Amino acid sequence: MKKISMKDIAQRAGVSTALVSYVLNGKEKESRVGEAIAEKIKLIANELSYQPNHLAKSLRSGKTHTIGLIIADISNPFFANIARVVEDEAKRNGYTVIIGSCDENAEKSLDLLNVLINRQVDGFVIVSCENSENQIYFLKEKNIPFVLLDRHFPDIQTDFVATNNFKASYDAGSHLVKGGYEKVGLIAYKSDMYHMVERIRGYRHALRDNGVDLNAEWLKEVRFETMETEVKTAIDEIMYSGHKVDALIFATYGLAINGLKYINELRLKVPSDLAIVSFGQAEVFDLYYCPISYLRQPLELLGKTAVQYLIAKMKNPDEGMKQILMEAKLIARDSSKARGVIFKG
Repeated sequence: MKKISMKDIAQRAGVSTALVSYVLNGKEKESRVGEAIAEKIKLIANELSYQPNHLAKSLRSGKTHTIGLIIADISNPFFANIARVVEDEAKRNGYTVIIGSCDENAEKSLDLLNVLINRQVDGFVIVSCENSENQIYFLKEKNIPFVLLDRHFPDIQTDFVATNNFKASYDAGSHLVKGGYEKVGLIAYKSDMYHMVERIRGYRHALRDNGVDLNAEWLKEVRFETMETEVKTAIDEIMYSGHKVDALIFATYGLAINGLKYINELRLKVPSDLAIVSFGQAEVFDLYYCPISYLRQPLELLGKTAVQYLIAKMKNPDEGMKQILMEAKLIARDSSKARGVIFKG
């Protein structure tokens, strides 16, 4: 079957190929094409099922109208949902998104970056992983437009859109102490990534500002690669030792899921034996027998803003640097109810 070209449309409409090109590329106003003839050209293109040749177009313009999205972990609902938001917002602006998950691995992140650069994406939205600073320096050096999403490096000047992790963690700790819990633990990742450092810092400050002396044994840091076994060990150490906690904050959704599974195995009751607050929203928190309190990050706003910042940067490389921290909201439910209080809803 013959591929329909602009020339075919021009012949049918009785106009020049250049005129068809202006109309189908949305430049009819610039070229002062009459409204009636523009409508006629579009109607014929539709009737002939014309498909634009994106490859030829990108070769002419040097633009592919694609965005590379590198996320940390596609199995995490937070990142899966944010990928959907990025994809929808990009599509609304005429861009296609190619998504890759680096599984919190810098080598895999570098491989994805190289593949997407070879695919000639116009820019990147990146959820950075640990030890990937050199990749960010490389993009800056090559003047490839990018925006960091959810995570950034405070020592590298870049555009970023992220959550105020210190405040979110501070709110979780304060909520538990004010609810009557005196020994609040935190399970976090062992990581130098700024968002994790800030979550730990927020937790420490919340306890201190609410008059609780932090016991070093209440804070457990586990490795992503061996999370499942290390979370179990961490819970054993803080529940069956002289440093038992009565409440626990999980610094990520993945930690919470593994932790809640083990808490069930141990037949610990939430919240009577152990109150829970977690980062990251997911349907599973509604399905647990005791609805889990969580920190709701502004997922939609984060994703949309990152795309908008990137498009502005791609259109104007001299666009000023944009850095924004958004607030998470603590959704308090039965898993962290104040002692003697039952939440409704």
